[in-house]
This record gives sequence, C-alpha cells and structure tokens, in this order.
Amino acid sequence: MQKRRKPEPIQLNPIPDGSAVNGSDAAETNLESLQKKLEELELDEQQKKRLEAFLTQKQKVGELKDDDFEKICELGAGNGGVVFKVSHKPSGLIMARKLIHLEIKPAIRNQIIRELQVLHECNSPYIVGFYGAFYSDGEISICMDKHYFRMAITPRFVKMYKINAYLLYKVIKGLSYLREKHKIMHRDVKPSNILVNSRGEIKLCDFGVSGQLIDSMANSFVGTRSYMSPERLQGTHYSVQSDIWSMGLSLVEMAIGRFPIPPPDAKELEQIFGLPMEGDPSSPKPRPPGRPGSSYGPDSRPPMAIFELLDYIVNEPPPKLPGIFGSEFQDFVNKCLIKNPAERADLKQLMVHSFIKLSEAEEVDFAGWLCSTIGLNQPVTPTHSGGM
Repeated sequence: MQKRRKPEPIQLNPIPDGSAVNGSDAAETNLESLQKKLEELELDEQQKKRLEAFLTQKQKVGELKDDDFEKICELGAGNGGVVFKVSHKPSGLIMARKLIHLEIKPAIRNQIIRELQVLHECNSPYIVGFYGAFYSDGEISICMDKHYFRMAITPRFVKMYKINAYLLYKVIKGLSYLREKHKIMHRDVKPSNILVNSRGEIKLCDFGVSGQLIDSMANSFVGTRSYMSPERLQGTHYSVQSDIWSMGLSLVEMAIGRFPIPPPDAKELEQIFGLPMEGDPSSPKPRPPGRPGSSYGPDSRPPMAIFELLDYIVNEPPPKLPGIFGSEFQDFVNKCLIKNPAERADLKQLMVHSFIKLSEAEEVDFAGWLCSTIGLNQPVTPTHSGGM
C-alpha cells in the first residue's frame, strides 16, 4: 500500500484586530495547491467535479462582512450558537452562517479566527464546505455551504443494512480525512453534525478545529457532553478513539429514534418497532401478519439530570443495538462502544469491518432512498452513490 504523504504544516499568520479569514483570499492564493491536494485524494469524477465547483464558487466570495448578509431563516441552534440560512449579497451565494456569541478578550478572539483558518484546507467530499469566518459585534461568524440538511433521528434504518453501512462508510471517510490529512479529530460527532442532501452526499460539520473556541464555549457544551467518551468525561487523555465512541452512540440513536441512555426497556422497544419483545429484549419475535405496529413514543421514565447521565456513561454498561438489527451491525456498534479506548476499534479496523463491506457488495442508491423516505425530489443529474 502506498505510503501517505505527511500533510504540509499550515502557516497561521497574525491577523489584525477586526479582520477576518475570508474565502477569496484563501481560495485565490491556494487554488493551485488545493488542486494538487485534491489529486492525492481517492475521488471519483463526480466527487472531483462537485468539489471543484464549490472551490470555483468560493472564489467569488470577497471579504466577509456583517452588512453583506441577508437573513433568510433560522436553520437550528446548538453548541452555543445559532445557524441561519443567509444570502451573501455580493456573490449571490446562499450560505449557512453560524453565529457564536462570546464575551472574550480581543487576543483570544483573534486566536480563534486564526485557528479557524484550518477550515480553508479541509476540502473533501466528506466535509462540509467552508467560506470563511469573521468577528462582528460580539459574535464569531462561521460561513459554510448550505446545500445540506441534518440527518433526521428516526428509526427508519431497521433492516436497511446497506443504507446504514453506506452512511457509516462516509462518516468514517470524513473522520479519516481529518485525522490523516490534517492531524485533527472531530471532537463533536453526533447525529446533528452529519449532513446529507438530495444528491446522496454525506458530510461532517462542526468539528472542533479551534481548541481556543472549544475552551471558550465550554459552558455551552451540555448537549455535546452526552456524546463524549468515558475517558473524555473523566478528564483523562483522549484521542480520535473518543470520536469512535461518539459515532457508536450516534448509530444507536439513529437506529432506535432517541438518545440511547438510559437504554429502552422491552415495552418501549415494542412501541418503537411495533414488535412484541418477549423475554430477552435483544431477541424480539415478529408481530403476527396483518397486526399493525404502533408508532414509537417518548420514554415514560423521567429524564436524567445531566450529571446523572454523565455518571451513567462512565460507570454503567454501554448501550447496545436491539436484536432486530443484524449481527454485523450489532458487532460494529459493540466495537465502537468499548469503554477502554485501547480496546476500542480504530478507524482502519472499522473501515474493513464486515458490516461496512455490505455497502460495497453492490451499488447503494442512498440519494434515491433518502428522497423517497422524506419526500424530496431527486435532482435530474446522476445521483448514484457508487464510486466510493
């Protein structure tokens, strides 16, 4: 196997107070080097064309300024910030603009902006596109490609093994790209940070490239802590293995339709999947033909306080998939949710896992499945998800 080249160090030049990291400066200066880096990635023709199209669009973006944006609607909130769909008037591009309010000193603010410059180098089919970041009126703005929406949390994946496997394949490719090409980990893997679109593309967003930003937002990461690995919650050294735990937890959540801690009991599993859970919840028996299943409902138990939840993650057994899912999928999740990070599977092991191989057995039309599932119109252009 060809040895991967070590990525070149990224130079973070001092940024004057009040300035920004913008799309045009980085895109025009580094377009040639970016094209060379794209050649090093194992991309199919469709991926190359889409990535090159984004970089071409990015060149239209000048200096990002607050006055140049027109708010269209709110897309969501979390991690101490609010995300809006906006129009960038000078370029005519539609973007997602994340606003993070921080009361910090100018030196810290400028360090965050410098650290976010790394996002200009993250050009991959598995990572959401980045236009730039700037500071204005007490808020850090991070501007990203808008042509994606968050993966819905609903138990639609039952027995959709190849769809599951394909989604996981792309997530692992994204995590591997960050690790191998930029020597960084995601730090915030969860379902809401997995983006999809009607073309069948799957991308990661909101990864913790700025350590200073993470530190400044520490008090806002209550929801994110729920996905943190036991070693990270305990304050010990953590690595990319922590992302593996978060991914495993996210998989169980997407499979059963709710956050998996505390785990659902037999009664709730019956509500979720419309299957009577007799005896061992991991071995449900099918409902008799013709008998309709009930829709899933909320957990009847009172919600855990955050400290109770974090204590559960550290001290109780990790969650598992119910037996309605295939053995390969269950084994994949079990390997992600091993408490000892030294024993937890790593990215390379997961990439060759038998469950992931299911997506390679034949072409997976993720775009077709997604559009039919949530009622989207497929683009006229080819949307096959093949050519991994």
